[in-house]
Amino acid sequence: MRTYVHYNERQQEVNVCLKKVIFHIDVNSAFLSWEAVYRLYHAGGRVDLREEAAAVGGDMAMRHGIILAKSIPAKRFGIRTGESIVEARQKCPNLKLVPPNYGLYEQCSRAFMEILKEYSPDVEQYSIDEAFMDMTGMEQLFGEPVKAAHFIKDRIRDELGFTVNVGISENKLLAKMASDFKKPDQVHTLWKWEIGHKMWPLPVSDLFFVGRATAKKLLDLGIRTIGELAKSDPAMLRSILKKHGEIIWAFANGMDVSVVEPQAPAPKGYGNSTTIPFDVTDGSTARLVLLSLAETVAARLRAAKVQAEVIAVGIKSFDLSYASHQMTLKNPTNITAEIHRFACELFDSLWDGTPIRHLGIHTGRIRDNRNMRQLDMFDDLDYEKLEQWDDTVDRIRSRYGNDSLKRAVFLGSGLDHMSGGISREKREVDYTKVKVE
Repeated sequence: MRTYVHYNERQQEVNVCLKKVIFHIDVNSAFLSWEAVYRLYHAGGRVDLREEAAAVGGDMAMRHGIILAKSIPAKRFGIRTGESIVEARQKCPNLKLVPPNYGLYEQCSRAFMEILKEYSPDVEQYSIDEAFMDMTGMEQLFGEPVKAAHFIKDRIRDELGFTVNVGISENKLLAKMASDFKKPDQVHTLWKWEIGHKMWPLPVSDLFFVGRATAKKLLDLGIRTIGELAKSDPAMLRSILKKHGEIIWAFANGMDVSVVEPQAPAPKGYGNSTTIPFDVTDGSTARLVLLSLAETVAARLRAAKVQAEVIAVGIKSFDLSYASHQMTLKNPTNITAEIHRFACELFDSLWDGTPIRHLGIHTGRIRDNRNMRQLDMFDDLDYEKLEQWDDTVDRIRSRYGNDSLKRAVFLGSGLDHMSGGISREKREVDYTKVKVE
């Protein structure tokens, strides 16, 4: 009997391999792992952060004081990614905090992705620390899926020094769910015939696409596990959760038709935001922050050779309340001065004088850069000259660095002349000034 069952399961796996085989590879505690490996092998460290109650956290002085990644020992204290450093220290007073180094993390991510691309032509980078691989038809080269997954996992560990989890299934959803099973350094399968005993008993909050608010609504309906969600009436879920209800019902039943996309789709919008080190209480300073954001947003649009037709400004106040306004432009643009002007108009119509903690500029309705500007007899701006100015600035900064050219208005202001995205203090760490144990 035991031999028959083993054969039946292997035959099922072989049948699936003739169709689709998708891997989801997820770095275990990515930022913390990458930090630990660098400190051990390049910065003279002797302590492995992954084995201690440790976390990567932002700078409280810059008001970026949240947990970005935590070790497995830190997780046992209930520390969660995204919570404040204050909350984390209340749970674990001896928590070891290290500053983020996104420049290092980007290098580690590139090395990670390069290895994956040696095993499949179809690798979709899902985030900085995870990817999907379409391994369909690769059995002749690398063996059956579990064997191939172990080989890739072990190679990443041996060559790069950090561990990953690999989830295997016939679609992306189930592969991602499988990679979240027991960690670290594990390979898990979640074929469709396995969801009944591997996925359905899990809490409904563990299902991909079920956030805290949705989980609470499901619990109020008496739906506590993924299996109970799978067996629920989809019409009832749609009546309460709209389209989202249908999606999570399909996910609970292992349904997913998305494909691995090696080429990322074009962005639907470009934007940047920044948390200001101090509360802004005057409009002139706020407009200066908006100018620094317009610099980076417009540069990204120009680099992509696109223009934006919609501009929005968001304000987060000192009490964390948020408000935003947007406008549709007569002509799409990627000119820094023009984006700043419209952003200031939106800001003036939105701000009520409440001290500002965070500002953002976001764009939408992205168009190809075709320079089809509608003429306005009352508009005396020389847009061609502004475009030439921006092009010159972009080329100088590309060659000599962003700080090679800055507007005089930022001198002595205490503000970064190009803000948003990953802030400078998170991009690199001077390890000679950081205590490395």
